[in-house]
Amino acid sequence: MATAGLVGTLVTGVASTSAHAADAAAGATLPFTSVEAESATTNGTKIGPDYTQGTIASEASGRQAVRLAAGQSVEFTLTKAANALNVAYNVPDGQSGSMAVYVNGQKISRTLAVTSKYSYVDTSWIAGSKTHHLFDNARLQLGQNLQSGDKVKLEASSTQVTVDVADFEQVAGAAAKPSGALSVTDKGADPTGQGDSTQAFRETIAAAKGGTVWIPPGEYKLTQSLNNVDDVTIRGAGNWYSVVRSSRFIDQSSAPTGKVGLHDFAVLGEVTERVDNNPDNFVNGSLGPNSTVSGMWLQHLKVGLWLTGNNDNLVVEKSRFLDMTADGLNLNGTAKGVQVRNNFLRNTGDDALAMWSLNTTNSDSTFAGNTISQPNLANGIAIYGGRDITVKDNLILDTNALGSGIAISNQKFLDPFFPLAGTITVSGNTLVRTGAMNPNWQHPMGALRVDAYDSAIEATVNITDTTITDSPWSAYEFVSGGGTGKAVKNVTVDRTTIDKAGTVVVQAETPGAVKMSNVKATGVGAAGVYNCPYPTGSGTFTLTDGGGNSGWDSTWDDCSTWPQPGGGNPDPDPDRNLAKSRPATATGSADVYTPAKAVDGDAGTYWESTNNAFPQSITVDLGKAEAVRRVVLKLPPPAAWEARTQTLSVQGSTDGTAYSTLAESKGYRFDPASGNKVTVTLPASAPSVRHLRLRVTANTGWPAAQFSEVEAYLS
Repeated sequence: MATAGLVGTLVTGVASTSAHAADAAAGATLPFTSVEAESATTNGTKIGPDYTQGTIASEASGRQAVRLAAGQSVEFTLTKAANALNVAYNVPDGQSGSMAVYVNGQKISRTLAVTSKYSYVDTSWIAGSKTHHLFDNARLQLGQNLQSGDKVKLEASSTQVTVDVADFEQVAGAAAKPSGALSVTDKGADPTGQGDSTQAFRETIAAAKGGTVWIPPGEYKLTQSLNNVDDVTIRGAGNWYSVVRSSRFIDQSSAPTGKVGLHDFAVLGEVTERVDNNPDNFVNGSLGPNSTVSGMWLQHLKVGLWLTGNNDNLVVEKSRFLDMTADGLNLNGTAKGVQVRNNFLRNTGDDALAMWSLNTTNSDSTFAGNTISQPNLANGIAIYGGRDITVKDNLILDTNALGSGIAISNQKFLDPFFPLAGTITVSGNTLVRTGAMNPNWQHPMGALRVDAYDSAIEATVNITDTTITDSPWSAYEFVSGGGTGKAVKNVTVDRTTIDKAGTVVVQAETPGAVKMSNVKATGVGAAGVYNCPYPTGSGTFTLTDGGGNSGWDSTWDDCSTWPQPGGGNPDPDPDRNLAKSRPATATGSADVYTPAKAVDGDAGTYWESTNNAFPQSITVDLGKAEAVRRVVLKLPPPAAWEARTQTLSVQGSTDGTAYSTLAESKGYRFDPASGNKVTVTLPASAPSVRHLRLRVTANTGWPAAQFSEVEAYLS
């Protein structure tokens, strides 16, 4: 990329000043400056902000845009020199048109074509998806050099146009042909784009093995994909000058030598729908070891790079991925030592960047310093399995349906799958307006999600130095997305700054254990923690306070409802059972009679301790300190249960470590004739406790402690 050295600002004019600071701290070094339409001067209609799946504003950057009727305009003021622009826009389905361009009030001869051709994608086989991919991008060289303070106006000519954001860029002149390179035009390639240049490209690649293929300025049409691309560099004059029109550029299963270089040209496809068994990709398969991709402009494809086979030590950098109907890049197993860094991705129709350890594992690979904006289905970055993976210093903005900013997951999709292993490092990332409502489960997905979807998280997951801004729902989500209660374990979170989370900081929906330190939050919409493992009885989620946390010490009280953005934590029913569905642990359990069965609301199930091993205890984490005044203990009501006396005491703790006695040890009679339940009344002087423990030393009916329900009440 000829102008890769210029530092661009991703978004200007966004209302949140904290987002500005976050933008500067992570992401790619960009050759352009982006200006939001809603911050520009317009006589159109501003739409948004809106987070509703399927709406135009919900897919816009910043969740806002400007709608222009024919004749209306939006005018941008430049903050840096520029001679070209790219515009993200929407037009109604089935329509096409153009936008007139004015520079400092003067209409120029060049117009910006707009079309719905590449938008309105439907993927009915993906549960929960709606018509999406509502925006597209169009670029134009202005034919003159503009300076900071100059104005560029875009006017809708013949159809309604919704303008999201404009990227202004100072494009350097076309690069010269490298010495010794072989030009595709020498083999008959047509730079006008009229003739088919496929054979000329193939012949030049074969002749240049060990050297360089040169793509001069021009447009080249390829009607078939290239293969046998091995030990060769393909280089253009710059991605604004050397343009290949192809929906399938390279399709090959192997490149034995590797050392393929793809540099400084554009590949523009004609992919208008997503067909998953079609190789409609810039690269489909393998480039071989020690290959590099840089300075590319990739647009209107299904996937930028779908990589299988040997791609060891591949570097993908300084490239733009726009308007893919599926992933931007997917390491689909085998990848080792891959570096994907300093790229810009916008408007992908699936995970923008993904590693998927299918067939063999990805290992020792990194996504670093990328900027990802508006993935309109799935995640910004997704790691599905793999060993010793790093995700660092990325900026991710405006995820939409079915996705988080970052997902660290054991979702396999297919077999054989290789789950997360070794150490997964997630460091220095900034997430802005990320996370979404999952329409399949009707529950929200957090800005950063750790997901034991198909198997427990056994790898070490270290999440550090994260910035989360304006999350519409939760900041961190720990879940087993398959709904089977697989555990999320071995996770540590250290040093996070959260500025506005719509609901909670921690959304824990599965058993497991996470340690969180130095997590500082402001603007939390409902409560600090939602701790409700699913399914009921699957186990306990333990959140360890490592110190330095602030702004999120409250707990959502009602596991039967979801917190709503900005809704606060409503006053709970004062007569509710404080222990119902709360995490429960015990000194031991017999067979399937786990402690969760004592808090599941079903008196027909029960916990039974290890037999012949008194004393035994069960402890319920109430989520926060509560002034418990009455404890109700139950055994199953059927007459098959004989009457018995259990000798027990009630204890309590605020921190789960130091316990005091709330009710001294005594015998309590459980009799089926009177409902098989007892009530323990605690004194008004008893302190408020978060952890409620029953310590049992004897049972006349069975050599173990037994409770079908442990209930706690305020009165």
